[in-house]
Amino acid sequence: MNILKTGLLAGLCTVATTFAAPSFADQLPMGDAEALGLNPARIARLDGTLKAMVDKGMMPGAVVMLIRDGQIAHLSAMGNRTPDGPEMTEDSIFRIYSMTKPIVSAAAMMLVEEGRLVLNAPVATYIPEFAKLTVATGEVDADGKPETRPATRPMTVQDLLRHTSGLTYGFFGTGPAREAYNEAGVGNADLTGLEQAKLIATLPLEHEPGTTWEYSRSTDVLGGVIEAVTGQSLGDVLKARIFDPLGMEDTDFYVDDAAKHDRIAEAFTDHAKIGPFDMFDPRTRKPSQSGGGGLVSTAHDYALFAQMMLNGGELNGTRLLAPKTVQLMTANHLEGIAPGKYYLPGPGYGFGLGYGVRVDAGAPSFGSVGEYYWGGAAGTYYVTDPQEDFIALLMIQSPTNRVPVRLTFKNLIYPTIEDSKID
Repeated sequence: MNILKTGLLAGLCTVATTFAAPSFADQLPMGDAEALGLNPARIARLDGTLKAMVDKGMMPGAVVMLIRDGQIAHLSAMGNRTPDGPEMTEDSIFRIYSMTKPIVSAAAMMLVEEGRLVLNAPVATYIPEFAKLTVATGEVDADGKPETRPATRPMTVQDLLRHTSGLTYGFFGTGPAREAYNEAGVGNADLTGLEQAKLIATLPLEHEPGTTWEYSRSTDVLGGVIEAVTGQSLGDVLKARIFDPLGMEDTDFYVDDAAKHDRIAEAFTDHAKIGPFDMFDPRTRKPSQSGGGGLVSTAHDYALFAQMMLNGGELNGTRLLAPKTVQLMTANHLEGIAPGKYYLPGPGYGFGLGYGVRVDAGAPSFGSVGEYYWGGAAGTYYVTDPQEDFIALLMIQSPTNRVPVRLTFKNLIYPTIEDSKID
């Protein structure tokens, strides 16, 4: 513990890393699909299929981007930005929900590189309220409160990054721990990330830390850890360390500039529920900056982050992470860990530090071993295939139809690769 405290104090005394303003345009260079090894006819089939989904009313519109060898091989916008609004454009702004998680995970790993965070350190090292955790037994007492027992192992920073913290979400599924989340109001938008994390620390875990993968508020708590370590809001950290250095001008927790409000994409009203909740309004700034799902972004902005990761932590001379850090983030960290009630990575996939990671060539979808991905509750999705030097982005707003649209997208993007880099 003395070593951890010494490293933490040394990190806190370190002047924050600064970056020069990006000297490149706020988008990747355009390339020719065929020259980059993609089949134009199959790309047209991809667009046509998604356009048919738009015409069927599955979502108002979509933006699609395919990137190969660091160049935009294909970019299309189809349908409308809002149900009754203008045509979709490539600069439309989307709520990306859980696609926030890889970005926040990258910010945390920057602190790990600096010695300000330690992966196997207890979360309580940084937020003391996590020192005495309890686990729900699955039973309730006479007052309807969850029965609990003390956790046998501390929750670590690695547990937060790989969703093995024992935490859960309260807005889907059932169980005493989830109900305790709802009763306590952990999703209250008037709480900062650190305040939310401290509240969560008072509630029972669903699992023993380190034993089970369960999709959860782990990355929200990670955001609170980042706030505790840096003394800054999560939004300020991300802006200074990731958004500004990469030129991600339209990515933030809220859209403060009223001139950008008409660029915000919306779902159909009857498709806009995420569990019992309406999609959040990014036009109104609140204290909440959800590390697990609060960002808005554009296809062009997110492509810059995605390409930085594929490049091993660097883009156009700006290095955010070391190659070995990216390698660690996109490795499988679930060896010997059980899947929980809702194993979202899916068959053939493990989970790294912020990403689902393909470990089996025979998974029931196109892809390559080592591919990593994640998506958001409103339908956005991205996948990176290092073996093919390939990134695909889908931006939609349709919580109701996100699963079938994303499955179709995944099955259509890989057949566009005509010149495979895999022998």
